[in-house]
Amino acid sequence: MPPSAPSFPDPGLPDGELAVALALGAGEVLRGLRADVDAAGGAFVAGELKDAGDAASQAWIAAALAHARPDDAVLSEEAADSAARLTADRVWIVDPLDGTREFAERVPPVEPVGTRVSTGSTSPAWRDDFAVHVALWERGSARSDGLVAGAVGLPARDAVLSTVTPGGARPVAGAEAVLDGRRRLRLAASRSRPPQFVQDLAARGHVELVPMGSAGVKVVSVVDGTVDAYVHAGGQYEWDSAAPVAVALAAGLDCTRLDGTPLEYNRQDPWLPDLFVCHPALAARLRAALTAVGVDIKEGAQP
Repeated sequence: MPPSAPSFPDPGLPDGELAVALALGAGEVLRGLRADVDAAGGAFVAGELKDAGDAASQAWIAAALAHARPDDAVLSEEAADSAARLTADRVWIVDPLDGTREFAERVPPVEPVGTRVSTGSTSPAWRDDFAVHVALWERGSARSDGLVAGAVGLPARDAVLSTVTPGGARPVAGAEAVLDGRRRLRLAASRSRPPQFVQDLAARGHVELVPMGSAGVKVVSVVDGTVDAYVHAGGQYEWDSAAPVAVALAAGLDCTRLDGTPLEYNRQDPWLPDLFVCHPALAARLRAALTAVGVDIKEGAQP
């Protein structure tokens, strides 16, 4: 590892705290790459920065896990898969950089309304809606999904949400504003390419779309109350949702397939067809709205 890399976590940490430490360390690596860009004048090639972020975060997490949990298996977006994980008792499911596009983009500065005075910013601010995902799946867990620990790091926001300190689903009173018609259900949506069914929900007045970046940011935005729900029907990989789902479940949210069946992890094929994350008091209403716009909600286990 480079001399500036964060120190590896203490192997004596409990699994949940280790997940937090891994998310923090990888976030430090990613912030360092951005700082290097700024120190060199601010110019960068987006594709090169994306690749550097994926590689550097993966390298640090892999080395840190080898140090702290050498006997555990790993499933990561940025590493070759191994069939050994299918017989392992413990598998870390990792996305070293969820939201590579957001990581390598800046946000144009907003000028004050009614004035022509420049903000004085030499470079636009970096986007903050990317994440680091670290989850632990354990064979024999009482949970059907097998997720026993997880952390979602938000490096640009200097925050980590985890199963250790997940927060909690907002009180039912917050959902009652939706149920009695005082406001629309707030749904996390892609900033650049919201799927058609999400646009249809908004067109019918069922939801208010709240644009944001990576999958992890969308899920934890349900946890922190920024939105009421996140629905994805186009398929994702296990590393896209494992850590966010672990955190959301610990916070008391509904996290299932679209049809309400449990999510499953550490499967031979890590592709997950769909994902439903919602405040529990609003789940039935949202599922009804999805059916109304033609979303096919089929019952059954993951194929």
